[in-house]
Amino acid sequence: MERAFNHVNGESVNSVDVYGEDKASEEQTLTPWSASIASGYTLLRDPRYNKGLAFTEKERDAHYLTGLLPPAGFTQDLQEKRMMAILRDYKVPLQRYMAMMDLQERNEKLFYKLLIDNVEEMLPVVYTPTVGEACQKYGSIFRRPQGLYISLKEKGRILEVLKNWPEKSIQVIVVTDGERILGLGDLGCQGMGIPVGKLSLYTALGGVRPSACLPITIDVGTNNKKLLEDEFYIGLKHKRATGQEYAELLEEFMVAVKQVYGEKVLIQFEDFANHNAFELLAKYRTSHLVFNDDIQGTASVVLSGLLAALKLVGGNLADHTFLFLGAGEAGTGIAELIALQMSKKTNATIEEARKKIWLVDSKGLIVSSRKESLQHFKKPWAHEHEPVKDLLDAVKAIKPTVLIGTSGVGKTFTKEVVQAMASFNEKPLILALSNPTSQAECTAEEAYTWSEGRAIYASGSPFDPVEFNGKLFMPGQANNAYIFPGFGLGLIMSGTIRIHDDLLLAASEALAAQVSEENFAKGLIYPPFTNIRKISAHIAAEVAAKAYELGLASRLPRPKDLVKYAESCMYSPVYGSYR
Repeated sequence: MERAFNHVNGESVNSVDVYGEDKASEEQTLTPWSASIASGYTLLRDPRYNKGLAFTEKERDAHYLTGLLPPAGFTQDLQEKRMMAILRDYKVPLQRYMAMMDLQERNEKLFYKLLIDNVEEMLPVVYTPTVGEACQKYGSIFRRPQGLYISLKEKGRILEVLKNWPEKSIQVIVVTDGERILGLGDLGCQGMGIPVGKLSLYTALGGVRPSACLPITIDVGTNNKKLLEDEFYIGLKHKRATGQEYAELLEEFMVAVKQVYGEKVLIQFEDFANHNAFELLAKYRTSHLVFNDDIQGTASVVLSGLLAALKLVGGNLADHTFLFLGAGEAGTGIAELIALQMSKKTNATIEEARKKIWLVDSKGLIVSSRKESLQHFKKPWAHEHEPVKDLLDAVKAIKPTVLIGTSGVGKTFTKEVVQAMASFNEKPLILALSNPTSQAECTAEEAYTWSEGRAIYASGSPFDPVEFNGKLFMPGQANNAYIFPGFGLGLIMSGTIRIHDDLLLAASEALAAQVSEENFAKGLIYPPFTNIRKISAHIAAEVAAKAYELGLASRLPRPKDLVKYAESCMYSPVYGSYR
């Protein structure tokens, strides 16, 4: 088999680029291998190599395609233009999602080119908010299986199941058990849409090769009554396994992954319920390269927005007071990273830094008198204060400068709450982070209107620009897709073996540094997604630099120019020429 290598400054890239997927292999001709050289009908059915009408006359002759395709020859740009016209004709977002999934299964390079070139338009289609609806209806729209399904039935045989996956050189695994999909709850086996969507973003936005990505759903049952009664449900039809049975299955999975794919495979936990998410991260962070996007990715992207917002509101992070609505994975994860950044910048202890951060859960403000009944991850946030039952009273009592919503409950930042924030802040910072759009704590329009155009606002899902008093406001999107693709690329290209919190801080600072004066002028605290690959390369470089500094990187020698190196490692969606 012919193997293409990438070289930057004389160093070979993270692993052998067998399929010619990376930027540095763009100009090389390649052989379309499957089990043998793919040709004719087989070649058209192979999404990795299929180019549809973009096969040249010469390629059609050489690969027995003459007559199997209409005579016209299209460029990839023309194919993209045609596909975008088709997608824009669909009025229902779910239809666009299904059309994109079909394209991914038919022509991988065109799928990624479309996503990269039209990222702001297509991101909401392949990921939040549309992916939420796709997961809810996954049973009815299910066509071809994507990824690997590991259920309780495979207990004791997980190693064998992993070996059924055709690719052997895996760099990133995104795994879910479907218990807490976005703000939609337990969707069981139908949660597969999330790892599939996340990994398509790893490739499109972070440049990780598709062949190195593996989506996995662990099916331990579901507690969703509607799904258990649905004749089209694709998962195990029984209540969720918990306790020892669950822990044993996960342990077997984690051991098997390391055995098959090695020490440096990145395992991203996605949409696990709170209790399992924290436990799994704590249990495996010292033995595996693990990352929880709901806890750490969300925290990093929100911290980045706050660091950028300081240029608009002034002061340092430690000068501000933070109030969260929601004390689950996202809320406590963000709070912890803010406290960590504060303590690093001020040399205060982490305990001191936490005192500037308050959390409200379903029972009200988290205060020390409630400590006995609190879950372990909430306890560090129980400060001295009299009990406060609702959010509005908490806002009035704490007088925060920053209000962050991670509750998963829509419409909770009411008019009174936003007005109270605006009454004691010149520029109240309001982040309504819950997904999808229907679960946002308040809309962009509400935040700008109720604060009389003074709020700095960002949300988890996208909102359209808002006009208020003749001024156009551009709401920012605190989307994890800013962080995790570049973060993952940084880990892969440096051969990092463990994740340290300082790597998350490095990612936050790298993203904040990409916000331009022009963005700030529009009230944005995040850069536009159009430059996401450039942003990801900078994040990857900073994460890798920090990993080398901490002695966590195993790929030596360290490349001289990490940004250039990151760009050369990135997957290229441009068609190659076939011999």
